[in-house]
Amino acid sequence: MARTRAQRRRRTLLIVLALAATLLVLLFARDVSRSAHGSATSRRSEDRSFGAVANSLIESENNFDGRLVLLLSHGGTLSRSVFAARLGQLNQELPSWATTADLLRRPVLVHNVNETLDQLTQERVAAYQTLLRYVAHALTLPWSAGPSQIVADPAASLVTTAQSWNTERLSLAQEPGRVHLLATSSSSAAYFAQHGVAALVNSPSLTLNRGIGIAALQVYPSPLPAGAGVLLLPPVTSVQFGVSVLNASYADQPVTLTLRVTPVNKRGANFTQTLRTTLGPQQAYGFVPGVLRTAASERARVVITISGAPAASGMVISETYQLEMSPSGHS
Repeated sequence: MARTRAQRRRRTLLIVLALAATLLVLLFARDVSRSAHGSATSRRSEDRSFGAVANSLIESENNFDGRLVLLLSHGGTLSRSVFAARLGQLNQELPSWATTADLLRRPVLVHNVNETLDQLTQERVAAYQTLLRYVAHALTLPWSAGPSQIVADPAASLVTTAQSWNTERLSLAQEPGRVHLLATSSSSAAYFAQHGVAALVNSPSLTLNRGIGIAALQVYPSPLPAGAGVLLLPPVTSVQFGVSVLNASYADQPVTLTLRVTPVNKRGANFTQTLRTTLGPQQAYGFVPGVLRTAASERARVVITISGAPAASGMVISETYQLEMSPSGHS
């Protein structure tokens, strides 16, 4: 009788243990299911968020590519200033790609697709910067922005990175969210590889025609009324010249100004000064030579010359004046 009760107690205990184990298994399975469901939901959200920003970035790249191929193929119809402005606008867009791609690296997604996008974007930015710099230099356009790194063959790099991305972009198609990432175009790279910049360099509207000229002369104190080419001044002891020079071309232009004053009587001394600067496209600059010491009744020959480029249309690069200082009135 006692053994039967012991057996019953053992069997009851086993049943309780079995029920408890079953309950634990069910609870664990439920938690695992909830965890997996939660993980899938999180991944779906992360993948879709990444996809939205990544596709916006790629759309920007493809739009850039279309505008660049149009500029390379039809830029010869534009003036130098308009072409340079459009080339500069394209170059200004590139740093934002690198920033956006870098921000997309976190959180890390499956297959490291965001890391891949960041790396390929950085390579494409450097390649485009190198290509634009090459075009600007080929046309002797002002270009101060340098690429983060020089790419030996930018066209080949752009084609290769586009091919790589167009394979990697399928990484999320079968993942939660079923994200479809856009392909990257490289039509401008293909055009550049085939045609280069020959059409642009040979375009008459983009040809560099250098020209400078003396735009204005200012003298202090102001000259008194006199004949053409004569600077008649009161009997002061010093004279200040100011010469405005214009760069009429669309290119950076080094300019040298030389002022020579040669006495024609014995009342003064020789004076020569040379000044240099570099003018930006279609910019003017005011040279201010040192003070010229003068004496009453002095007469001298003043020659102002600028060099660095031929005279622009309708302008001169050399002017000669006769300087005459009035008597002091005390002699």
